Amino acid sequence: MVDITAKTFTLRKAIAQAVVKVSNQETIDAIVQKKVPKGDVFEMAKTAGLFAAKKTSDVIPDCHPLPIEYTQINFEISDLSVHITVEIHTIYKTGVEVEAMHAASVVALTMYDMLKPIDKNIEILNIRLLEKKGGKTDYRKISSEINVGVIVCSDSISSGEKEDFSGKWIVEKMKEYETNVLSYSIIPDDKEIIQKEVRSFEQKGCNLVIITGGTGLSPRDVTPDAIKPLLDIEIPGISEAIRNYGQDRTPYSMLSRSIAGFMKDTLILAIPGSTGGVKDSIQAVFPAIFHVFRVKKFFSHDDK
Repeated sequence: MVDITAKTFTLRKAIAQAVVKVSNQETIDAIVQKKVPKGDVFEMAKTAGLFAAKKTSDVIPDCHPLPIEYTQINFEISDLSVHITVEIHTIYKTGVEVEAMHAASVVALTMYDMLKPIDKNIEILNIRLLEKKGGKTDYRKISSEINVGVIVCSDSISSGEKEDFSGKWIVEKMKEYETNVLSYSIIPDDKEIIQKEVRSFEQKGCNLVIITGGTGLSPRDVTPDAIKPLLDIEIPGISEAIRNYGQDRTPYSMLSRSIAGFMKDTLILAIPGSTGGVKDSIQAVFPAIFHVFRVKKFFSHDDK
């Protein structure tokens, strides 16, 4: 199975559809009037669908076992067709679209099995996903409007003693999220230089500046001290989310002094410098962090 240990828990929803087409009105009447010899078709099929939703990982090899927290199965008759819709919710690391389609398929098959003694020409049509919510695709529209700058704060990297891996990883990750990476730089751990570089990135049009390095406890770790005076609005929930995510993976996450907030209309995010710390920090808050730009845009329009 695909490794999802780095993902975070979010509310995931999916709606799937299947269509059962019968060959005559008598079959529809038998369903509605509950005169099918094998029993109440809708109730039996619904029960089968509920079992199927919860058992998806048992029959689809790459599906992860996950908690199904809501399932709704509906039927709608249109001429000689019965339209089945299945809606599933979970709070987990991965989506439930396969669970919804699996349940819709089993509902349709159950109806087929119950109706075949009275109708030999039944068809199952259009098993498909209608809608999914809660994954990273929800943020692609807003992320494409974001201009990103990446700053690496490190004496050893700026002097050439070490090679930068963390900053380059962030650049590639931001490209995966379909943002526009405008600037990337490496600077020493110096408060005034950091502040100057952040202001420069803001003037270049970056509305998201990610700074890696200098968030620890050594005397040269001055990034939070440089950033805090620049912020008009601090957003402590972002840094809390980063530390909470990291704490599940290493007990040392509590020592990080990550900080986040807005300088005018630019979101500044300062995270650890180690490659592991960077990856955990980005995984902890992206792509959900892009929603802050929707909120910022809403209140900017409201102020006008």
